[in-house]
Amino acid sequence: MAYVFDISSSRTRIPSVILLLALGVAVQYLSSLTNIIPPNLNPLLPVIGTVGLILIVLEGALELEISPGKLHFVMKAFAVALIPLFAMSFGIAYFLHYIHGIPFRIALSNAIPLSIVSSAIAIPSAKNLLAQDREFVTYESSLSDIIGVILFNFISLNDSYNTDVFLNFTFEFLVMLFVSFIATLLLIVFLNKINHHIKFIPIIIMVILIYAIAKVYHLPALLFIMLFGLLLGNMDEFNFIRFIKSLNTKDFTQDVHKFKELTTEIAFLIRALFFILFGFLLDPGEIMNIETIAMAILITAAIFILRYFILKVFNISTKALVYIAPRGLITILLFLSLPENTRLPFINKSLIIQVIVLTASIMMIGLMFYNKPKIQEDADNKIIQ
Repeated sequence: MAYVFDISSSRTRIPSVILLLALGVAVQYLSSLTNIIPPNLNPLLPVIGTVGLILIVLEGALELEISPGKLHFVMKAFAVALIPLFAMSFGIAYFLHYIHGIPFRIALSNAIPLSIVSSAIAIPSAKNLLAQDREFVTYESSLSDIIGVILFNFISLNDSYNTDVFLNFTFEFLVMLFVSFIATLLLIVFLNKINHHIKFIPIIIMVILIYAIAKVYHLPALLFIMLFGLLLGNMDEFNFIRFIKSLNTKDFTQDVHKFKELTTEIAFLIRALFFILFGFLLDPGEIMNIETIAMAILITAAIFILRYFILKVFNISTKALVYIAPRGLITILLFLSLPENTRLPFINKSLIIQVIVLTASIMMIGLMFYNKPKIQEDADNKIIQ
């Protein structure tokens, strides 16, 4: 079913995430109708979600092309990811702090998950856009995930914010950059040297393991995933380094292509499983909770109004990109990771679900009315062929 939803989305313009959630709810209804009592699947949700996030960011990074000429383009994507994230997070936090008297740190840690663009939804939803717009969405949403997770961990793990805290954070960030670079080179060497017919799954498992170890030490683990994908997908750009040039053989290029295909297929499977499971565990009453719907609408309106102005400021076409600001997998994962003593009664599961559904619905409606220019569509089709 997930495959059918995915291949039909180009015609229906309905994001597959909405259909997957609906499928999960339908399975839940069917199980209750037939008196089937399923085991407690709630502990599986963050595990599947984390693996899905790793693979989705890796999939996106593998597709990106880096070159000196694209620096300006990447900086624009970075700004569009960074500014709305901080503006939304601090805006919601100040509102909660001054109106409801919530301690600012707690208010901010609850606001950040609602402010991050979900690459798990944005990247697959952008596949019918212009090639340049697809690339922009991949950069922006992946960077939004990375920056959002770093900011969330920084706020959640520190009770105070002084010079020592910022110096320690800077040190951890630099350590992660160094570790990421070394680990990336080692993984590329392994991929190049393994002659066994099973070579890609061990690499993916090692990537997940390195991510998990980095998370234990509260390091920005997604930075490693992004760097690994970018370097592996752009080996030709680093041929001026003798060591990398010696690895970049014709056989290795074919292996990288196969690795990309496998990553894409596994990411699709995990993403589908996550949203079906989330829909299955969803209480339909949470979507229709009238106590949070007004706040969900206000947050959603703020998301798209702010996005429109940011795109205008940076002179980026708003025709399709303005609608692509979904909340999703990363929002759910960060919300679930909030300690119980920092959760707020009105930033609850109902609000999270409503914002996810509203942002996905607006994206769906916007993409339904978007028509790719015919000349560019033909050019993209030739590239695909």
